[in-house]
Amino acid sequence: YQRRVHGTDGFRKETRMAEVEKPQAEVKEEAAADKEENAGDDSGAPPIEGESKFSAVETLSGEEDEEVLWSGRSKLFRFDKDEKSDNAATWKERGTGTAKLLRHKENHKIRFLMRREGTLKICANHLVMPASEMELKPSVGSDRSWVWNTACDVADEEPKEEIFAIRFPSTEAAAKFKEEFSKAQTAMAELLAAPTS
Repeated sequence: YQRRVHGTDGFRKETRMAEVEKPQAEVKEEAAADKEENAGDDSGAPPIEGESKFSAVETLSGEEDEEVLWSGRSKLFRFDKDEKSDNAATWKERGTGTAKLLRHKENHKIRFLMRREGTLKICANHLVMPASEMELKPSVGSDRSWVWNTACDVADEEPKEEIFAIRFPSTEAAAKFKEEFSKAQTAMAELLAAPTS
């Protein structure tokens, strides 16, 4: 027998030639045995002990009992009174994603909901209130943006007062949002004015 010395990785390794070179018949027998073993397996991979079987899990978004009145892609900002630069409060980006006006199927209340793209984390979630309580105003210097305040946004789970600005990719999209938001405010005014039974 002969010895081979391998040292490409800096370590000296010795193997016997007899161990390295198997007769062709032996190699063919091993391949046939492997093929027989994995005949019922479609993936071709050997079975793994303790392998888990995964099943689909239904994830609820909280929007199942609501109908979408309006939906559009936009960028949302909130007015941060606490963080001041040059003694003035600043606008902080809240996220880019899909904003929606949703009406509950049973109680008919309408809310504004926006989730960030990718993570789907909620960045705004509050009821749309009548125009007397929630005024939608055009943003200064832009025909693609609107500003409004809400007394009770629950995006961060705790209710807090917020001032939001929303910017759209086009003036047409901004005009459509204004139209749908105004309709939602009118519907909420009628709903809140109706006597409860």
